[in-house]
Amino acid sequence: MTELSINQTVLLKGGPKATIIKELGRGGQGIVYLVDVCGEQKALKWYLNPPDDKFYRNLEHNIVAGPPSDAFLWPEYLTERQQDGGYGYVMRLRPKNYYEFGHFLLAKVSFRSFTAMLSAAMKICNGFMMLHRFGYSYQDLNDGNFFIDPQTGDVLICDNDNVMPQGEKSGIMGKARYMAPEIVAGGIPDKYSDRFSLSVILFMLFYANHPFEGARVVACPCMTESYEKRFYGSEALFIYDTADTSNLPVRGIHQNVIRRWPVFPRLLRDTFIQEFSQDKLRNPQTRQLESAWEKVISRVRDELVVCPSCHDETFVDSGALQSPCINCGRPIDLRRRMVMPGRSIPLTYRTSIYIDNDNVPDGQVTQDNTGVLLFRNLSPDTWTVETPSGKIKSVAPQGILPVKDGLKITMRVHTQPYRAEIKLLSN
Repeated sequence: MTELSINQTVLLKGGPKATIIKELGRGGQGIVYLVDVCGEQKALKWYLNPPDDKFYRNLEHNIVAGPPSDAFLWPEYLTERQQDGGYGYVMRLRPKNYYEFGHFLLAKVSFRSFTAMLSAAMKICNGFMMLHRFGYSYQDLNDGNFFIDPQTGDVLICDNDNVMPQGEKSGIMGKARYMAPEIVAGGIPDKYSDRFSLSVILFMLFYANHPFEGARVVACPCMTESYEKRFYGSEALFIYDTADTSNLPVRGIHQNVIRRWPVFPRLLRDTFIQEFSQDKLRNPQTRQLESAWEKVISRVRDELVVCPSCHDETFVDSGALQSPCINCGRPIDLRRRMVMPGRSIPLTYRTSIYIDNDNVPDGQVTQDNTGVLLFRNLSPDTWTVETPSGKIKSVAPQGILPVKDGLKITMRVHTQPYRAEIKLLSN
C-alpha cells in the first residue's frame, strides 16, 4: 500500500484534514506519522496492508463511542479511504516523559520508586477493567501497548485499533509470549484471555522477567514455532509453580526475578502462583478480575513504608510489630497503625496512605520539630475526628492530627463515609 509523504494532506471523516509533518516510527501493521489537525499536533497510524471493511467499521464505532478511560490513546478520527483502499486513524500524541514498557524491561528506564511502579500497575488494571465494562476485549495485550511515566507511574495504553466487542474477532491473535494458552491453541481472544495477558504484563512489571521462561526454555536448543506452542501453550509452566519445579529461574540468566521475588510481599507472590496455576491456565473463566487485582495491589501498597533510618522505600511485614528495612537492614517500628475494615496500615514518617484503589494519596505521615508524628489530610474533604474522651474535631484539607492511640477518623470515599482508627499495637 502507498506510503504517505511529507506535507501530504489526508481527509478525515467529519471534515478536517491531517497534514503529514514527519514519520515517527513503523511496525508490522503500518507507519505512525506526526500530523497537524486544525493547528494541533497528533499521531496518525497508517496501515500498510489495510484491514477489511469490518475492521474499518469497528474503528468508526469505537471513535463515536469514545475511550473507556483517560488511560487510552484512543482513536479520535478515521481517515477517508484512499483510491487504493488505504486508510488510517488519528490519536493524540504520547508526551515526551512517557517511555515504552519495553525500555523498563531492558533497564533503559527505571521507575523512580516502588510507589510509581505500583501506581502503574493500578492504572493498567483500572484501564482494562473499564475496557471490559464497556463490553470490549483488547485481543492483543503485550509489552508494546504501554507508555509509562517513570516518575509518577502514569500509564497510557496505545494500539487500541484492535479493540473489539466481546466475542468478536479482530483478526489479530496477539503477540507470542503474551497470548493465553487457549489462544496459542487456536481459540478466539476475549476478556478471559485479556486477563491472562494482564497477569503476564503485571508479573513482568514487578519482576522484569517472563513468568514462563525458566530452566526449560533455557534448555531449548532453538525457539521454533513448535516450541513456542509448547512453552506458552500446551505445556506452559510457571517458573515458581509449587507442584513442578522443573522450570525454575536460572541463576545468571533470570537475575531480576530471582532478586525481586522475595522483596515484594507474600500476598503478591501467592497471587501470581495462583493465577499461573495449571488450574487457571486450563480454565480461563476462573482468572482474576481486574478489580481483584486492584485490591491486591492496594494491599501490597499498604505494606510499603518509608524507612525512618535511611529514608528509602521498603516493604514490611504488616502483620509484625517490627520489620527490617530491605535497604539498610535496620528494624522499623510498625506498632503505630491506621486500622480500617480488613486493613492494618503501618504509620511511619513520610509514608502515604491510600484509602481507595486509585493513585491519589488521602493522607501522609509527617512530624513536627520535636519528632512527634502527625497525619496530614491530603484529601479534598474535611475529616471528622473523635478523641478517646469523646470530643469531636474537624480536620480540613491539608490539616493535621496527631498519630495518637484511639483517635477515630471518618473520611469520605466516593461520597460514602469510611471509618478508620489510629492504634498503638502492643505484644
